[in-house]
Amino acid sequence: MRAVEEARPGAVVGPRRVLAVLCLTQITAWGVLFYAFPVLAPGIAANTGWSLTAVIGAFSVAQLVSAAAGVPVGRLLDRVGPRPVMTVGSLAAVGALAGMASAPSPPWFFAWWALVGASMSATLYQPAFAALTRWHGDRRVAALTVLTLVGGLASTVFAPLTAVLAEHLDWRQTYLVLAGVLAVLTVPSHLFGLRRPWPAPPVVAHRSDDPTVIARSRPFAVLVVAMSLGGVAVYAVVVAMVPLFAERGMPTTVAAWALGLAGVGQVLGRLGYGRLVARTSVRARTVAVLLAASATALLLGLVPGPAVALVAASVLAGAARGTFTLLHATAVTDRWGTRHYGRLGGLLHAPLAVTAAVSPWIATAVAERLGGYPVVFVLLAAAGAVAAVLALGSVPPDAQPGPRAR
Repeated sequence: MRAVEEARPGAVVGPRRVLAVLCLTQITAWGVLFYAFPVLAPGIAANTGWSLTAVIGAFSVAQLVSAAAGVPVGRLLDRVGPRPVMTVGSLAAVGALAGMASAPSPPWFFAWWALVGASMSATLYQPAFAALTRWHGDRRVAALTVLTLVGGLASTVFAPLTAVLAEHLDWRQTYLVLAGVLAVLTVPSHLFGLRRPWPAPPVVAHRSDDPTVIARSRPFAVLVVAMSLGGVAVYAVVVAMVPLFAERGMPTTVAAWALGLAGVGQVLGRLGYGRLVARTSVRARTVAVLLAASATALLLGLVPGPAVALVAASVLAGAARGTFTLLHATAVTDRWGTRHYGRLGGLLHAPLAVTAAVSPWIATAVAERLGGYPVVFVLLAAAGAVAAVLALGSVPPDAQPGPRAR
């Protein structure tokens, strides 16, 4: 009877149905909006005559816009909930991809990617994390783990799928097909699958609970810097992996499969996150995850081959990224509880998104100047190591929840 009620248009959807809906939409949105690009970027540059640096720069612009939009989107999420935000975001993403696929020149290409970036802030992990954090309460870590486990397969599904489409279509046609997939799978899912009452934001009882006070505190500032630097080590690897493989004489198809298998690594990393939470403090696991990201970036930079070794290193890098995603998702609640998650999460996500946006472009520019991508991966490893050191000071004295907060 309950299942029938949940299926009826207008009926309130249960937490499990919400989780299932978000799993479907996250794997699709990440696959289309993010993971398709590294596979298509070299072909876009070759087909249009635009430099690879310019092409990747447009993608970086999208990340920057996503970062800027993330703060107001976070506040909006606290007020109205994820359903209207994610539905409008999905519609905007479909239109932006269609426009980008018809861009006649670099300025139009950049402009449409900027709109894609705005839609990312309303469709990717930030609003999904807010939804599960508020609706699943004490079971949020389990729900977030399931979501990111499924989301980690986005590259596994969409990187090879994009490569197959690109073998039969040009990049513009490929993006139009992907936009259609995004429209069919995400717009109705967000509109009809997130029908659930959104609780009002809790009343601030003490000054220490004020999100403005928290955002201006030293632990929050240190956390933002550490996670942003960690994002450099984690996210630049995704875009830089394909050209790194190309430099070492491997075809794009192999690189695409390595990127896809990195998604399997993400799943493996996230499977162990619950156990990591149970056995470590917030400080210890934050440092450990950032050091793992640093080590895997260094491994990719130093191992010259063969292909099997590089693919194995890619899987390890994926595992580090998978745990980093959950670390980011729970960073606020582990330290300050669930109050004002949307706002604080948006403030944490924005600088991280900026560094994640700029780092692929910088990686490309540095590779062109220094003559290759291996040195880029060494620099990414250094960024991850610095982030791990900074993370030691990211936990407030009264961190929530529980005895393992420190």
